[in-house]
Amino acid sequence: MNNFKKIGMTALAASLVSTSVFAGEVTVAGSASMAVEGYSSSGSIDAGKGFSMGNQLTFTGGGELDNGLTVGISFVLDQGDNEVSAEASSAGTAPFDSHSVSISSDSMGKLTMHGEGGSSAQAAIDTTAAGDIWDNFDGTTTGTTVSSSTSGSDILVYTLPSMVDSLAVTASYSPQQTGSESSTAYAMTYTGVEGLSASFGVGDAKTGVSTTEADATTMKASYAYGSFTLAYSNNDYQTAVASSDQETTSYKVSYTVSDALSITYGTETIDKEGTAVDAEFEKITAAYTSGGMTFTVTQQSATDALHTATTAEDQDYWSLGLAFAF
Repeated sequence: MNNFKKIGMTALAASLVSTSVFAGEVTVAGSASMAVEGYSSSGSIDAGKGFSMGNQLTFTGGGELDNGLTVGISFVLDQGDNEVSAEASSAGTAPFDSHSVSISSDSMGKLTMHGEGGSSAQAAIDTTAAGDIWDNFDGTTTGTTVSSSTSGSDILVYTLPSMVDSLAVTASYSPQQTGSESSTAYAMTYTGVEGLSASFGVGDAKTGVSTTEADATTMKASYAYGSFTLAYSNNDYQTAVASSDQETTSYKVSYTVSDALSITYGTETIDKEGTAVDAEFEKITAAYTSGGMTFTVTQQSATDALHTATTAEDQDYWSLGLAFAF
């Protein structure tokens, strides 16, 4: 990780508020990855494979003002991040990704404004216990998604100051956009028992039309005991849209063989209203870490991914990957 003194921050502070000059600091963290992956499905031994890579730089920094407030910034460079988004036409090749500004103190808590890449308080904890296995099959099965509350750009997230030991509480607000209404969410996480983490979150997705609005609820917990970690999550999505209610249940068990080697097994079941069968997913992963490098071997499977009992929806996915942190 590299450190740089933020010289320009003093000028910014002077233009915003009358205070004495202060020094801030910006740190840069990088990550990179490369992988080979492939799919196979019923009736097709080899449904395609290919190489993939990732590269990302995250700039974070800030400083403490004379009035006791701490100002922080975060900015991510991630080449091609917007290529498959709605912004592709204007910024598909741009390297700019998530960015935010925060103001905090021990007494007031922390207020963060996300310009892009933010998550509502509920959406921030809605990753399934098994790590969103379904997402690896989204592009091959067309339609497998797990819905959540409002999330994304232009969102305020407030983390309350510590009131109860080991209890973190957050709330979020997404302002009204064209054709929609403002949305809110909250979440809490308790870590007061050694090895235990338990979270609960609720959020809404306001559209301005009563027949399309929705609410999402997330409950999850994990417990580490010795070399084993057990995890459970439940995401419940209720909407006025016909046949669109959805419940995702997930489990995971991890075993730490050594400081360097771990093995994980996880499952996900998606129960969607109005469908014939549940979509089911499984994953087993072995990871070996040495220094800043992690090598992973993953095998995943999807059964009835489109919620109809046809063998064409059954697919397998495998990958070999190297990830680097610096």
